[in-house]
Amino acid sequence: MAAHRKRIFISSVQKELQAERRAIKEFVQNDPLLRRFFDVFLFEDLPASDRKADDVYLKEVEECDAYVGLFGNEYGSEDAKSISPTEREFDLATAHGKVRLVFVKGKEDAGRHPKMRALIAKVGRQLIRKRFGSISELIEALYSSLVDYLEVCGTIQNRPFEERTCADATLGDMDEQAVTDFVRLARLERQFPLPIKTPVADVLAHLHLLCGDHPSNAAILLFGRDPQRFLPASEVRCMHFHGTEIQRPVPFYRIFKGTLFEQVDMAVDFVMSKLNRSVGTRSESTQAPVRYEIPPDVIREAIVNAIAHRDYTSAGAVQVSVFADRVEVWNPGTLVSPLTPESLRLPHGSIARNFRICEALFLARYIEKYGTGTLMMIRESLAHALPEPDFVQRGGEFTSTVWRDWLTPKVLAGYKLNERQIQALTHVKKNGRISNSEYQKLFGVSRATATRDLDDLFTKKILKKVGITGKGTHYILMRKRITKDSKDS
Repeated sequence: MAAHRKRIFISSVQKELQAERRAIKEFVQNDPLLRRFFDVFLFEDLPASDRKADDVYLKEVEECDAYVGLFGNEYGSEDAKSISPTEREFDLATAHGKVRLVFVKGKEDAGRHPKMRALIAKVGRQLIRKRFGSISELIEALYSSLVDYLEVCGTIQNRPFEERTCADATLGDMDEQAVTDFVRLARLERQFPLPIKTPVADVLAHLHLLCGDHPSNAAILLFGRDPQRFLPASEVRCMHFHGTEIQRPVPFYRIFKGTLFEQVDMAVDFVMSKLNRSVGTRSESTQAPVRYEIPPDVIREAIVNAIAHRDYTSAGAVQVSVFADRVEVWNPGTLVSPLTPESLRLPHGSIARNFRICEALFLARYIEKYGTGTLMMIRESLAHALPEPDFVQRGGEFTSTVWRDWLTPKVLAGYKLNERQIQALTHVKKNGRISNSEYQKLFGVSRATATRDLDDLFTKKILKKVGITGKGTHYILMRKRITKDSKDS
């Protein structure tokens, strides 16, 4: 039940439109949605009272939330100033700034009372009238108008979550420094047109992040001083597991809050701190370069995609899990149609679930708008001799998996492989696969030798065999490492 039921005042010549008046009240009282938010006042339902009729209906107009005018052929009885109650009620609703919904019965005005024609013309100069021929047409038009009214005043929300008013939030909840930093970065990265010292409200208005004078959910997520005060599930949970499976309790667990920009940065730093890295020499650059086993851009893309495209109506948070053989990034929400996990591996357009959020992330160069992110992840993974990332949609969730190079020199030493096999694994890392015939050509060996070497890699669960017999049979890297003895180093 709504805390405040809005009151509808129906204004018309009672006798002429008695059936329409009664139909409106019965419809509102019985409709599952409207009855939660509205009461309908009909003058004829009042009991006998020692009060002047004029005082009663004018008082109801002053106190109503919405005025509904039904105009027919008759003008109604006139007072000493030759004005009917219907026109007086309309004028009073106008003077008090009430929401006015006017419905005119019939398409032609020729047969109406001259003063009713004048009243219809006066109304037409102030607002949009709707015409109806039957009660069912009236009810249909009224329903649309009342639902639109509820949406405009924020009682019900039909807009995307990011564009809705953030409940109880005001401009005072915005972080002015965060907005200034964004404008500075957006000007540098994307030629953002607003000056750095632009007031917060003007920046938000430019980015379409205001609902009237209040910040939207997207505004709070992007620039709020304490976004989780209003949207507690808008956080990133990062976990580090030493093996390849989920452990309880989690060995290392961090929860990152703050704005979406801060969450991206902190989550990326968390993952990169858990990955293997090597330091080059100063001969490569003025500073000794650091090379990570997974390119930072790939990790960043997986995390920013999860934060940008997650379903923010869900109580679930973005989760980032670092395993010994992979990094998994999970978010509530599925791909927006027509995108599929398979289409992410092909050139595709950019389709955003949260357009306003993505626009701000684009302006700060956290993302691109061209659907190239997943293609970059695939390209960079292969360039670093890593398996292609996996993209999986299951139920109401989406997961990106970026694979690590678990076949480190220390791990390989424990398998006692020959030199051909070690070189073959390098080939598979770069090309994704190897067949028996390719093995023969690479190392100039017989089919029997190639079969023996490949079968050994298969038996040791380093390679996985795809296909049973025939030309299509090939081998790919196993993606889950064995966590026993020296192989779990």
